[in-house]
Amino acid sequence: MLNWLHYFLLFGGGVFLMNAVPHLVSGVLGRPFQSPFAQPRGEGLSSSTVNVLWGFANLVLAYLLLVRFGAFHWDDGVDALVIGLGAFAISLFAARHFGRFHGGNTLERQ
Repeated sequence: MLNWLHYFLLFGGGVFLMNAVPHLVSGVLGRPFQSPFAQPRGEGLSSSTVNVLWGFANLVLAYLLLVRFGAFHWDDGVDALVIGLGAFAISLFAARHFGRFHGGNTLERQ
């Protein structure tokens, strides 16, 4: 029998792990980026400091979901697949959502 809670936690861990990346990168580069704390929420820009803090919060949540509660097993391919699906899902969402603000949803030839 599949333990759905286990896989739900791993999927969520993958989401938070991948979500940490753009916030940390933007913050470390000193660039503003969208965050849940901006106005309007998820659309306005937050400072680089807010993004570093949010990125690290995402890393902590990913650790808790993957290691503490989800009990991720390195040698279990299904665990890795579920984490990858969570990371892939948030990546596609972010690409579409933030692409409309940064020109990533349209292709223009230079």
